[in-house]
Amino acid sequence: MELNGLRVSRETQARLEHFAALFQKWARTINLVAPSTLDDLWHRHIADSSQIFQICPEPIRWADLGSGGGFPGVITAIFLAELQDGWVHLIESNHKKAAFLRTALRETEARGSVHAIRIEEGHAEIGECGAISARALADLDGLIGYAAPWMLGKENCRGFFHKGRDFLREIDEARGRWEFDLVEHKSAVEQESVILEISNLRRLV
Repeated sequence: MELNGLRVSRETQARLEHFAALFQKWARTINLVAPSTLDDLWHRHIADSSQIFQICPEPIRWADLGSGGGFPGVITAIFLAELQDGWVHLIESNHKKAAFLRTALRETEARGSVHAIRIEEGHAEIGECGAISARALADLDGLIGYAAPWMLGKENCRGFFHKGRDFLREIDEARGRWEFDLVEHKSAVEQESVILEISNLRRLV
């Protein structure tokens, strides 16, 4: 199996397929993603989320903010299972979604845990991490604000944020409050979309 040109092992493929089946089952009763995107689960959500691990395939500690239906947090945790190292801390304050995430991690034997708390409480509970991820959560300025407790003044912590076609405007707005190094990774899944890699974060105002 290949995702975005990345060869996926049989073990990881089996985990991803089991996650997809669980997701479809739970999505019948819980609003995990926009209903209009459910029929395109593999391309729109799983393949898209897998790009995070392709960009940063390191066995490190992640904080995944507003994990929702598990994108990208659970997908990263599934890939880490193959490395038998690294960990994803998924933060999701909605208790029904948190229950789904716990089930998904347990049944896929992925390397992650769920924190049913507000994002603002995350750093105090989780501690330092090497990477922060978020998808479909907030504009870039807001995401950086959420990630700041982990990233401010920490050269070894990077943020990886999925963004759509309006990402240039979001970057401009964020630079009004923050200074940071930026790498734009073009999406292999969604045209005009990117994954923004943020590092060396400093506060301007």
